[in-house]
Amino acid sequence: MAEEDPLEVTLLYHGLEERGRVWCDIATRRVPEIPFLRWGHDDVDPLAVRYIAAWNAPPEFIAQFPNLEILFSVGAGIDQLPLAALPPQVRVVRMVEQGIITGMAEYVAMACLALHRDLPFFISEQRAGRWSYRHTRLASESRVGIMGLGELGRASLEMLRPLGFPLSGWSRSARTIEGVTCFAGEAGFDAFLAQTDILICLLPLTEGTRGILCRETFAKMPVGSAVVNAGRGGHLVANDLIAALDSGQLRAAMLDVTSPEPLPETHAFYRHPAIFLTPHVAAETRHETAGNVLADNLERLLAGEAMLGEVDRTRGY
Repeated sequence: MAEEDPLEVTLLYHGLEERGRVWCDIATRRVPEIPFLRWGHDDVDPLAVRYIAAWNAPPEFIAQFPNLEILFSVGAGIDQLPLAALPPQVRVVRMVEQGIITGMAEYVAMACLALHRDLPFFISEQRAGRWSYRHTRLASESRVGIMGLGELGRASLEMLRPLGFPLSGWSRSARTIEGVTCFAGEAGFDAFLAQTDILICLLPLTEGTRGILCRETFAKMPVGSAVVNAGRGGHLVANDLIAALDSGQLRAAMLDVTSPEPLPETHAFYRHPAIFLTPHVAAETRHETAGNVLADNLERLLAGEAMLGEVDRTRGY
């Protein structure tokens, strides 16, 4: 009896049509050994799908593919993926792409300068028709602390360094970064907050970090400090932020992420004079460069090498 042909191994893309077209061209050219199919465009054999690339793939979608081995996130985060519904053997890979990294560093630099120079206050006064003076400081007098010292955090620190801000960082495990005062774990959290005038959250969203931007955290910061959240909306307790701003414990906040997204039209964030709100635009996946990162990882996979951005599912990042 003749042997059956080996089962074809395919990668299925689920997401924006334009990105899928660009990624298909790149993957087909660079990794022709792995057929690249687009959900809704190509005929798909569910048994052949070993790899999926998606931003948000519902559990019922994932359940169609019993031989799934790897789930590639098209973004830097993975909390939007149905991780709890994935079999334990499925590997998860987040996107580590220079466009995302540079975009986030630019956003953080913009936010720090805007908050350092009290732009929310001056814009509020302008809207009210008032010519109000407020003392300004040099960057060397505003201490910036970043929560999350992965690729995004380190790139943001590097972009801030020439501006003259005293820099610190906090992460779950100890890190050493030249020119940055590093704190780690629960033991270092309070000390990190106590010396931070502008707090930036770039943490991954896990059960351990959900709600970390809360009343208790704000109370441990210097009076009149500011907050930037460019991580995930789930990091922030909205009512605690408003209370801290209204009491003067915090003077301003810049938010690129919220929960939910988009916010309902009646949400208080839209009208609060001390809040800058941007619609999750701090960093975007660039079609061309991200497609090449995916192709890089597929080549690494075929060569038996470690993939860039593979997640430790026990830790959530």
